[in-house]
Amino acid sequence: MNDVTIRIADIVQDSIVDGHGIRMTIFTQGCPHHCVGCHNPHTHDPSGGREVSVDEIIAQMRSNPMLDGITFSGGEPFEQREAVEHIAHEAHRLRLTVWCYTGWTWEEIMSDPHKRGMLAYIDVLVDGRFIQAQRSLSLKWRGSANQRIIDVTESLFSDKIVILEE
Repeated sequence: MNDVTIRIADIVQDSIVDGHGIRMTIFTQGCPHHCVGCHNPHTHDPSGGREVSVDEIIAQMRSNPMLDGITFSGGEPFEQREAVEHIAHEAHRLRLTVWCYTGWTWEEIMSDPHKRGMLAYIDVLVDGRFIQAQRSLSLKWRGSANQRIIDVTESLFSDKIVILEE
């Protein structure tokens, strides 16, 4: 048991649209990007949503034997690094994959040591701000064409961005 908490807007237990397989999606609360046309504008206010125990979320993960992984969305997950890392670490112990949606680009994350450290806990990163002019409903797992689906492990290993195919 630990006393780490996370501020969330919501949790979706059995998502099939936020990455491969059946996923528990955690919508973090608070986002500095304020993208025009964001489909979750209610997550922008860092004091909105509700605070929950990381242990409570981990218990929910453990209780669902159908999960293939978890997905952090937002809001901006990188704004709550400690809590996200705790949850992601436990997800990996349960052999679940970890996806993370962020408004930051890979390059911005790599240039910030605090953000870069969180990549050790993420398998797949969908990066980049939502751009209304590049919005497309035909894109799988992303909202605008500028966003990339990045294999984090391979990218860190090869020291170049490795894009996953849809």
